[in-house]
Amino acid sequence: MSASFASIITIGDELLIGQVVDTNSAWMAQELNKIGVSIKHRVAVGDSWDDIWSALDEESKHASVVLITGGLGPTSDDITKPLLCKYFGGKLVVDEATLAHVTNIFVNRLKRPMLESNSKQAEVPDVCTVLFNEVGTAPGMMFEKDGTIFISLPGVPHEMKWIMTNVVLPLLPNKIHTSNIVHRTLLTAGIGESFLADLIKEEEAALPSFIKLAYLPNSGMVRLRLSAEGENKDALFELLSIHFEKLKAKVKEYLVIDEDLPMEAVIARQLKENGKTISTAESCTGGYIAHLLTSMPGASAYFKGSIVSYDNSIKTNVLQVPKTILETVGAVSEETVRIMAERVREIMQTDYSIAVSGIMGPDGGTEEKPVGMVWIAVSGVGKTISKCYYLHHNRERNIQLTALNALNLLRISKCG
Repeated sequence: MSASFASIITIGDELLIGQVVDTNSAWMAQELNKIGVSIKHRVAVGDSWDDIWSALDEESKHASVVLITGGLGPTSDDITKPLLCKYFGGKLVVDEATLAHVTNIFVNRLKRPMLESNSKQAEVPDVCTVLFNEVGTAPGMMFEKDGTIFISLPGVPHEMKWIMTNVVLPLLPNKIHTSNIVHRTLLTAGIGESFLADLIKEEEAALPSFIKLAYLPNSGMVRLRLSAEGENKDALFELLSIHFEKLKAKVKEYLVIDEDLPMEAVIARQLKENGKTISTAESCTGGYIAHLLTSMPGASAYFKGSIVSYDNSIKTNVLQVPKTILETVGAVSEETVRIMAERVREIMQTDYSIAVSGIMGPDGGTEEKPVGMVWIAVSGVGKTISKCYYLHHNRERNIQLTALNALNLLRISKCG
């Protein structure tokens, strides 16, 4: 028997107009996949009664479980709860456990009076199973209709995640059939998607029909993911691993890691395992490399600090780049980034350092130094390497690619 299908419906006008980016459905899909539930559809609808109703009707035709996020707040535009009450033929009643929890939050924890709108958070349809929300005021709700399970969750990400992790994910295997979905993922750098496809075309052609290969390009890197679904998890993983090892061998020249990890996590692991530290001197990236490095848990073990030398006066006064270099070859030059890297490593007293200087756009370029030109330097004790890159995207993308190329240069250099 194959895995059950799930559909995810996210509700809110703010999602449709792009004011808020929907991260909920991506996270939910990943977690459902881990317990053997495949995603059929991900649907975003506005705060429209008819659109939400239609989405519930349509998705229940395809899915064993329909998950809904959003529209459970105390304000007038939050219509999910009354709609679900009518959709499932119930009436609103007060859930005493939720009321006590909400009262405790406002009266004892926040020291604020309970408003009528706050008390209404404890009202739920009498035909639902209440899913307790320890970290917020809006409870989750579970309904069953014509063999389909419907689960409504708050749209606030940390509240949704708490209910999913502590209530929904443990509950679902007892409600629907779950299969085994196995993935193996590797990360490559330095090769484009089309060239990568040509490189591994024989390995791809040799895959059994039940093993799927996905190309996942992002920010100058390409992930390759093999996926398979079946009843015997151990046998499935063993067979998948045989093909995965063949894939690894074919792309070994471009292989970053044979796990589903971002570049910053690879560098963090590398530095921690070797007991080394790093600092950055950033011009065009404005601290983005430092942001990536410190986004990893335990960053204090390897990251010392950063100097954002966006203005040339900081390059001169703090990083001691000679004015003559800035006046002759300029800030976007090999000479400048090498001095930046070596000096920040000395100032921060780290084992390694990264320095970048470039033109991110949309303007500021010249014929000699076009938009997208960036110099990157990596420095270690007794050794500094540098490389020039030419990027061809918008400003945001160029900054991201500069940071990831800088981290990759550290990874492949003897400095890292």
